[in-house]
Amino acid sequence: MWLVVGVGLEAGDHGNAAVVFASVAFFCYLVAPREHIPRYGLDSKFAVHSHEFLTSIVGATGVPFLQNNKVTVLNNGDEFYPAMLEAIANAKKTITMETYIYWAGQIGRQFALAMADRARAGVSVKLLLDAIGSATIGKEILQILKEGGCEIAWYNRIWLRTMGHFNHRNHRKSLIVDGRVAFTGGAGIGDQWNGDARTKKHWHDIQVHVEGPGAIGLQAGFAQNWLETTGELVSGPGYFPPPDAAGTISTQTILSSPRSASSAVRIMYYLSIMSARKTIYIANPYFIPDDSAVQILVEASQRGVDVKVMVAGIHNDMRISRYAGIHLYGRLLEAGIEIHEYNRTMLHQKTMVVDGIWTTIGTTNFDNRSFALDEESNVCVYDRRLAEQLESIFIEDLRSCKQVILGQWRRRGLKKRVFGATCLFLKEQI
Repeated sequence: MWLVVGVGLEAGDHGNAAVVFASVAFFCYLVAPREHIPRYGLDSKFAVHSHEFLTSIVGATGVPFLQNNKVTVLNNGDEFYPAMLEAIANAKKTITMETYIYWAGQIGRQFALAMADRARAGVSVKLLLDAIGSATIGKEILQILKEGGCEIAWYNRIWLRTMGHFNHRNHRKSLIVDGRVAFTGGAGIGDQWNGDARTKKHWHDIQVHVEGPGAIGLQAGFAQNWLETTGELVSGPGYFPPPDAAGTISTQTILSSPRSASSAVRIMYYLSIMSARKTIYIANPYFIPDDSAVQILVEASQRGVDVKVMVAGIHNDMRISRYAGIHLYGRLLEAGIEIHEYNRTMLHQKTMVVDGIWTTIGTTNFDNRSFALDEESNVCVYDRRLAEQLESIFIEDLRSCKQVILGQWRRRGLKKRVFGATCLFLKEQI
């Protein structure tokens, strides 16, 4: 569209304006996703409780389940930060971390000191930081890490040679210790995740702790991005140890990348929604479903599934994302889907529970940027106990929400309508 206007302006002898529109067209070409979004085969054929669902999840994503893991859900910083720091302190051979956010502050300094201490003790410590998301890490933390002997690499720095894919970011937040203990979820390393989400200064988030063979999935994601960034191959038993049992739960770690023609995480979400028969509980701060996602959510509600979506409310660090999402509520609300805005503080977890047995916890937002433009990771588990725990957190969080009512949504003001439509125009990037 921009290019057509530019050509028209050039033909009309408006050279300067034509250059502006052509430049915008080139920028849009650079940032546009190349993913193939599922548009067909989105009918409901089998239930989450069926064997066909599990085999289809494996086949469609290309990711197997790994057995004999211990899996723990960690709710808010008061639970996950101490567990992560304890794992670092107990590291014997290796510590690897890739994260979109590592910011200056008390928590960042605490993690830096812990990792530097283990590096001085002979543990190999490698950190892969996103060049955009972690740009404010600060000199003090970098100095602590470097003086301690930690290796630091920056994912996708913006150079002329990377201009064609500068919009691809590493949105993962993974910590792996000795190849056996792993953490991932919505939280980066920053002070806003500290505490228990009781005040607006402390974000509400969830991490998953995997101990056992399942840690290899997140380690593989780190190894691939470390190789791409540094040229170094990560291998050996320190990173990929023998698969000793730690528990009884099977896990599936899905890695999504813009280098793929289709998002494995998007496929997992869509197939799970299509296979739901009783309940779908989605908690995600940035909820901007595409047409296919809206279709399968509406169809789930029409076949009697209780669909509840929890999003970040008045405390939201992405105003564009919030209003773009609000603009899309209509069809969902008309179909009887409940949308709840969490208003205690910033809600930042990315979780889904289906039919009380299938769960996913990870870094992926329910929007096109996460599905098509970012490196993401989600851990999936087929286990009733874990699902019940996540459902319990979800139900408790509903007490801090305001439900969106269809009539009120229809009466939203002109400003919200115009701003929402404008933001939605940028939905491929937010």
